[in-house]
Amino acid sequence: MIFIVRAEAGNRPAFAVKMTRRTPSIIPCSDGLEDFFCLGDPDAAQAAGLPVVPVHDGWYADDTGGGMAIWGQGLFWEVRDTPFTIKEACGPEAWPDGLQHDTDAAVNVRDVIFQGGRS
Repeated sequence: MIFIVRAEAGNRPAFAVKMTRRTPSIIPCSDGLEDFFCLGDPDAAQAAGLPVVPVHDGWYADDTGGGMAIWGQGLFWEVRDTPFTIKEACGPEAWPDGLQHDTDAAVNVRDVIFQGGRS
């Protein structure tokens, strides 16, 4: 699952960081902060005392013209160099427990996102 750790710039958390950006200036007291888009367990990060910000479905721009597309509330994601060029994406290991990735099967995206199932 993808989540954001908002911390002082350069204070990289001990999770797999997929993208970083300066914290947007619209956020109060954002000077000197950086958003680290981490892959892992957000509850474990919070338990470790890290300032976790949950993600929502949408586009999170980085500082270089790319960004991260997120859907499924952080379960599915793509890191992009540009809005149209995928650099890295979640793989079958990001699927919920009990679901198997089948490259030849059709996926009902609405069902996967809203109910966690496959058809």
